[in-house]
Amino acid sequence: MSDTNLSAFIWSVADLLRGDYKQSEYGKVILPFTVLRRLDCVLEPTKAAVLEERSSREQMGLFPEPFLLRKSGQLFFNTSQLDLKKLMGDQDHIAENLRSYLQAFSPAVRDIFERFEFHTQIDRLDKAGLLYLVTEKFATIDLHPEVVSNAQMGLVFEELIRKFAELSNETAGEHFTPREVIRLMVNLLFIEDDDALTKPGVVRSLYDPTAGTGGMLSVAGEHLTSLNPDARLVMYGQELNPESYAICKADMLIKGQDIANIIFGNTLSADGLPGKHFDYMLSNPPFGVEWKKIEKEIRKESEQQGFSGRFGPGLPRVSDGSLLFLLHLVSKMRPAVDGGSRFGIVLNGSPLFTGGAGSGESEIRRYVLENDLVEAIIGLPTDMFYNTGISTYVWVVSNRKPAHRKGRVQLIDASSFWQKMRKSLGSKRKELSPQHIEEITRLFGRFEESTKDGVPISRIFKNEDFGYRTITVERPERDAEGKIVLGQKGKGKGLPVPDASLRDTENVPLHEDVEAYFRREVLPHAPDAWIDHDKTKVGYEIPFNRHFYVLKPPRPLHEIDADLKQVTDRILTLIGGLSQ
Repeated sequence: MSDTNLSAFIWSVADLLRGDYKQSEYGKVILPFTVLRRLDCVLEPTKAAVLEERSSREQMGLFPEPFLLRKSGQLFFNTSQLDLKKLMGDQDHIAENLRSYLQAFSPAVRDIFERFEFHTQIDRLDKAGLLYLVTEKFATIDLHPEVVSNAQMGLVFEELIRKFAELSNETAGEHFTPREVIRLMVNLLFIEDDDALTKPGVVRSLYDPTAGTGGMLSVAGEHLTSLNPDARLVMYGQELNPESYAICKADMLIKGQDIANIIFGNTLSADGLPGKHFDYMLSNPPFGVEWKKIEKEIRKESEQQGFSGRFGPGLPRVSDGSLLFLLHLVSKMRPAVDGGSRFGIVLNGSPLFTGGAGSGESEIRRYVLENDLVEAIIGLPTDMFYNTGISTYVWVVSNRKPAHRKGRVQLIDASSFWQKMRKSLGSKRKELSPQHIEEITRLFGRFEESTKDGVPISRIFKNEDFGYRTITVERPERDAEGKIVLGQKGKGKGLPVPDASLRDTENVPLHEDVEAYFRREVLPHAPDAWIDHDKTKVGYEIPFNRHFYVLKPPRPLHEIDADLKQVTDRILTLIGGLSQ
């Protein structure tokens, strides 16, 4: 189904709803009906065979479900004589028959419609006299997999959610990630797994803790299949938004995935897959969203379980929970002795540098860098996401680094790799072309320093290059005569009393000797200063942009003077013209 046809169809249904529904409520009707019609079309070819099988197995006194699943050729079935087209034959009983049809689905599908709260909409549409008209509209659209592929259907769901999010002023970007960004992330994940890319019958697990409508899982599955048709991804996910969860579950169901692996709920406060570890993981957590509502549960796990739980390294400030998702993914990594894991996570700029030495953010960076988990960080162009124009970064994290990457981090500045979109979608005005994705993947795969037009785009650093010690520099308090005040008791007795108003801090790179730095940078300016070593803290930050900054020297003075003279002469000429 083309975007144009889809849009025309959506608005033809919206025209029916106008007046009885607010624009912001259209999605409550159109999303579940789209899922229902898709399932209806998927089951259509085997419908008669399933009904016949049910009859024969029940006559034999057998529990029919396993036989019905086999006959349907899917992981779900429907045992009603009805389908959407047959519902059209009895206008007076449309609500009753539609409910009966929904009840006849296998339990996994019924759960999808419960998450949509579809029964509420059936009642509302029926009272407004719209139920038959809306059902009729959907009965006429062909969403059979031979007409609309699974990949196209995923895009249809995303397009629907984006439209309805715009209408209700919600953030569509919380529900899905641009497809080309996912393709890049998937490329980076699989680039070094030769077995998955070539060997027949290889099975890998993939997990997304912020699954949305399932876009990351779907694109990863499609990508691996295109590279190795004999490889298989077993997909896992968790999603907080009920409608996104319902769509993700429906999508996975149609694709033959075990939907018991798709969990509803808040990943951070209630991990739905405790104790599970995965080969690969992908995530685009919401940017800059506070975690105050679940603070109690997070702090309890952190305090009671420490490093045995997910949040041992530290907790970020409550105003931004994105680093909590990073820690959650680290906890889901398969142990290195069992083959290890690699994951990609999209974060904004804040997790790179927010928080000084000793803060939660710094301690989390310290943990992943000192444990040699960060393979690369790729800076993307601005205006890449639907709900924000800010700079974003893909972190590639692994506990199975190849030998040549050990102890090192690659930074790639891909901010210039973009093409303008023909039509903006929310805040998204730029996109990565297939060539851009290939080039970034190649930069990552080569693992070497590179430049483009004389400007660095790939740089390699040692893990400790991002570390520093924050030292506290003290200076003595002096009396009215300028003499140093000495302590009178305790362990400070006879020692200079520090003057809090003169206290300062210095950040010393980890690879530098603190005393040598102090003698060189501090003592020439403050000969009476000393370091309070008890207050020294280790910190980590990744000043990404600083490492790619290229100083543009100012133009020669004679050029600037010539320009100024030209402007001055022009002003004098204009003034002369006015005075005549």
